[in-house]
Amino acid sequence: MNRGGFSWSRFLGISRMKSNISRKIGIPLSRSGREQKIGRMVTKGCLGTFLIFFFTTVVSGIILIELFFSF
Repeated sequence: MNRGGFSWSRFLGISRMKSNISRKIGIPLSRSGREQKIGRMVTKGCLGTFLIFFFTTVVSGIILIELFFSF
C-alpha cells in the first residue's frame, strides 16, 4: 500500500488524465470501480425496473388467459 510516497503516475499527469476520461465517459477505468458500478445497476437500477415490468406483464398475461379460457 502506498503511504504517501512519490508517484510517477501523478508526477506525469496520468492519474489526472484517467480521472478526467472516466468522468467524461461515465465509466470508471479501474476494475473495482467498474464492478461497483455494475453492482449498483443490478441491485437498484435497470435490472430491478426490468424485473418488475417483466413480472407484472407475465402475471397480467396469465390472468387474462385464465379469464379468457374460463368460459
